[in-house]
Amino acid sequence: MTLARAHCITLLGVQGHIVEVEVHLGGGDPGVTLVGLPDAALREARDRIRAAVANSGEEWPSGQITISLSPASLPKAGSLFDLAIAAAVLCATGAVPPDRLADTVLIGELGLDGRARPVLGVLPAMVSATEQGYRGFVVARGNAAEARLVPDVEVTAVGSLMDLCQWLRGEFFPEEAAGPEAPCAREPDDPGPDLADVLGQPVARRAVEVAAAGGHNLMMLGSPGTGKSLLAERLPTVLPGLRPSEALEATAIHSVAGMLPRGSPLVTRPPFAAPHHTSSRASIIGGGSGHPGPGWVSKAHRGVLFVDEAPQFGRGVLDSLREPLERGEVVLARASSTVTFPARFQLVMAANPCPCARPGSMCTCPPGERRRYFSRLSGPLLDRIDLKVDLQPVTRAELLADRAFAESSAVVAARVERARARALARLAHTPWTTNAAIPGARLRRDFPVEPAALRVLGRAMDAGQISARGVDRALRVAWTLADLAERDRPGEEETAYAFALWTGRAW
Repeated sequence: MTLARAHCITLLGVQGHIVEVEVHLGGGDPGVTLVGLPDAALREARDRIRAAVANSGEEWPSGQITISLSPASLPKAGSLFDLAIAAAVLCATGAVPPDRLADTVLIGELGLDGRARPVLGVLPAMVSATEQGYRGFVVARGNAAEARLVPDVEVTAVGSLMDLCQWLRGEFFPEEAAGPEAPCAREPDDPGPDLADVLGQPVARRAVEVAAAGGHNLMMLGSPGTGKSLLAERLPTVLPGLRPSEALEATAIHSVAGMLPRGSPLVTRPPFAAPHHTSSRASIIGGGSGHPGPGWVSKAHRGVLFVDEAPQFGRGVLDSLREPLERGEVVLARASSTVTFPARFQLVMAANPCPCARPGSMCTCPPGERRRYFSRLSGPLLDRIDLKVDLQPVTRAELLADRAFAESSAVVAARVERARARALARLAHTPWTTNAAIPGARLRRDFPVEPAALRVLGRAMDAGQISARGVDRALRVAWTLADLAERDRPGEEETAYAFALWTGRAW
């Protein structure tokens, strides 16, 4: 036969689209024509596949070879098409039968010696393919553990093009990959950071607990050495583990970004991302020329994004966080396509009290310089921060005294789990799972509080100390405080403390 078909998949963001690979063998001078909007890496597949076929003991066809990637209007990028193209070429020559190619998706790169190499984005590609009705997949052995995270599919892991040919011919080949059960992430031997390590900051530790219980954003202001970074790094240790659907979402993004650790293909704990203050807007939000990739807001999906030294970031970079904070996703529009990345994260920002960051009377910063320093933190962005905490320097006596009261991450995480369970039960008939996610209108209508509990917020609003959106955010925090205290609804004490946390006056 002179015409053969195979199936692969291309990724736009974390959404996959099935691509039909058609190969036609014609006469004339030898050559390979590849059509269907391929990028540079995909155009180079012609030379890789020719060498891989020759070095695998198969015969490369003579004459003109036309390879079409359909739909032709869809941009295609990367080297994951190599296995599908090679299989279609060999099928067109009659070297392998077409039976198994009809309903199988092939994903993998080929080396010049015929080895099958792993590629990025296998998990989201397979999830999208299963949604389109495909159940059989061939991947490189390096992607086998990740591929088997997808339930109810048949995964064949090959180590080389020779293995693929044997499988297509129905011959036996030893599969040196994991068994059919889905692997789990390994538990690290190191217990990691613990909230009890941060001494002398009881209010800040309480704010971290409240942030974890309700999914709230947090801002910490304090001199160097007061524990801002330590607290941010310990927030994931008191967050609940990811549910199966959330784990697959986070793993899909890490797979596309090439951040999955070897031996632990499933992300089960909330991710923690801490970009440097020199990061560009594209690296934070996502983007890139040609084929957009996920940014730090997406890499922190279902976890924590820590913006340390926040005033050192560009104002445009910080303001670009406002949309994903509200929508939970990033939409990147390009001339040929629109890519959407999920970005539902908790924002934790930290800042020094002034540019020089010297404590107390040692500070030499004039008022104008301080204003310019904090002017990069816009009002609309700060209005989206539920909790604001001022960390003061502590003495040795305070460190020693606080040692008896500092609770471990395990103890705090248990309280957070109970508070989240109460919120989840209350929100059972809504699309939200945490207090921070409830829209203000639905919060006021479906979950009203006693009029007495609103007096503090009403007086603050009349005095211009809080905006209408700030009132909604303070009410969300008040509900979280009530969940932690195991109360049915917040009272005046919870709303007053929530207002203090929103204004940064919890001291």
